[in-house]
Amino acid sequence: MTETSGPSAGRSMGRRGLFVTGAAAAVTLGTVSFANAAPPSSGEQTRTVRGTLPPGAPDFVYLPVEVPRGVREIAVSYSYERTPVPPGTQGNALDIGVFDERGTDLGGRGFRGWSGGARTAFFIRADDASPGYIPGPVRAGTWNIALGPYTVAPEGLPYVVTIILRYGAPGRTPEAVYPPERAKGRGRAWYRGDCHLHSVYSDGARTPAEIAAAARAAGLDFINSSEHNTHSAHRAWAGLWGDDLLILTGEEVTTRNGHVLAVSVEPGTFIDWRYRARDNRFGHYAREIRRAGGLVVPAHPHATCIGCHWKFGFGEADAVEVWNGPYTPEDEISLASWDNALVASARSGHTWTPAMGSSDAHRAPQAIGLPQTVVLADDLTREAILDGIRAGHSYIAESSSVSVTFSAASGRGKHAGIGERLRADSDTPVTIRLEVTGAPGCTTRFVTDQGTLHTTTLPTSGTGTVEWRTTPSYATYVRAEVRHPATVPGLPGALAAMTNPVFLGSGRGN
Repeated sequence: MTETSGPSAGRSMGRRGLFVTGAAAAVTLGTVSFANAAPPSSGEQTRTVRGTLPPGAPDFVYLPVEVPRGVREIAVSYSYERTPVPPGTQGNALDIGVFDERGTDLGGRGFRGWSGGARTAFFIRADDASPGYIPGPVRAGTWNIALGPYTVAPEGLPYVVTIILRYGAPGRTPEAVYPPERAKGRGRAWYRGDCHLHSVYSDGARTPAEIAAAARAAGLDFINSSEHNTHSAHRAWAGLWGDDLLILTGEEVTTRNGHVLAVSVEPGTFIDWRYRARDNRFGHYAREIRRAGGLVVPAHPHATCIGCHWKFGFGEADAVEVWNGPYTPEDEISLASWDNALVASARSGHTWTPAMGSSDAHRAPQAIGLPQTVVLADDLTREAILDGIRAGHSYIAESSSVSVTFSAASGRGKHAGIGERLRADSDTPVTIRLEVTGAPGCTTRFVTDQGTLHTTTLPTSGTGTVEWRTTPSYATYVRAEVRHPATVPGLPGALAAMTNPVFLGSGRGN
């Protein structure tokens, strides 16, 4: 049962029932009414809603709010009981967001913001909004507060939601200023970037200004805004870009079956997240990301947090985030999974999926640029950077102090770099060459479709060149890893850098 309280309220409201919208199941509660509205010129009204969500509640619970004319601001706060639970049992966690009078249809235009569990209150008005929310007029009609019961304790999830409508002149919505699509750049060169970052506009602690400053300090040339389930930060970068820093606008689409980075979609683009793998909707939204000019990049696909493990498959991926933050056994599993897929695609001649790395940094001391994707691009522009990532002309490094050069060459003067194919007969001798700087105490490994076939320890300076000879019949592809000494029994050392592959032979594609 759910109840409301406040002036002119006092009736109970129950569920309208379970419905399915072609996506995750949802429940819509009874409507909160603001009858006898205050005069348009001033005043405010408050309603409080209390209820309990049972175990097994749907992914989304919508609380409709009838908003009358003359409202200047809608403000919402909420709380819920964090019921103690025994070890091994999930406790309560409740997310929140809002859709305006245009409705809650999947992929519709009604989205006005999402903060997940990052804040307990938000407001929206024409001239401003809480981080995570989209400023604009509070128009009359049925708005919907979206509750997301992430986990529910066995005793249920008691919650309280308070809605305040403030009346008065609406104010003016400032015109959004978005980052430009190019920076000065250095022409065709290797550019360093971090495509997975969080600010106060979702569940991070850094402001956009602090992120931009940290990106410059980390030696980055580009970053991608990737807040959870909201595009509200796209307009927050005004004055923070420059000749030395390209800022891309994206989203971390955070579903209950995994997270995917929408890298560098058109500014102002919202990508919906309200579906599971069983709903067969991901392909549609992957295409929406591409229609908005972005890349589809599954994030931390083997992470163990609830809802983080990737369950949509990789058929729609433009790249895969195999290294997320400081290197862990989860990343080792992601790398092995990606390499297995690489073997299958290389041997079949099918399209392969490049690897990426990003920091997923939320707050200090999490380091922006640990790791970073280093992309060979024609210039420091949105289009060129995305082209380089899509083609796999990239490697991953733990910091800007680590650099690699990796290539393959045949005796006939042919040459191929990272992400390219060296076309040669199956028995043609091929020289693989790796140059490394900034990796003291590390070991290099050449990995092929047969596994690791060559290992060398770098000089104590961390700078060195390694060469190895093979043939296309022996190695369908070769990629390089630079690793620190092992610290976990049974696992190789953490990565300092890794490359996408160079393909060998006259195979199809690549």
